[in-house]
Amino acid sequence: MTDPSTKAPDPMDVALGAAVRIRRRTIGISQEALAEQCGVSFQQVQKYENGANRISFSRLVQIARALQCRVVDLMDVLDGPDRETTGDLDLLTRMRTPGALELLAAYELMTPDARSSLVGLLRAMTAQNNVTPAKTRQLA
Repeated sequence: MTDPSTKAPDPMDVALGAAVRIRRRTIGISQEALAEQCGVSFQQVQKYENGANRISFSRLVQIARALQCRVVDLMDVLDGPDRETTGDLDLLTRMRTPGALELLAAYELMTPDARSSLVGLLRAMTAQNNVTPAKTRQLA
């Protein structure tokens, strides 16, 4: 029997938690404010958002009310064809990366030319990290 404390969170729980976090941050409320409205600790909200704890249906209804949305708005990412859902789950998982939401918010404020330059810079930086010694010799 596996130890439940070492089991990784279910991807569906992670995706639902990420959807909660994105909605919460979109409307500009803190984890503390959400926790207070739902009658839980802010640490519990953190666990929900990270997918570490599953959200019961009754708690999900409370969260949706506090976030001024419908339950289905939070669950939308979980309901779709498998290929589409996998992409959405991947996106929501990536949005959990520290700084991802801040980066996206700043990106939205940039001009199209600045966005293009930034994307080019990031591609160059990540490509440089993927260069193997053999490729380096070929480039020289």
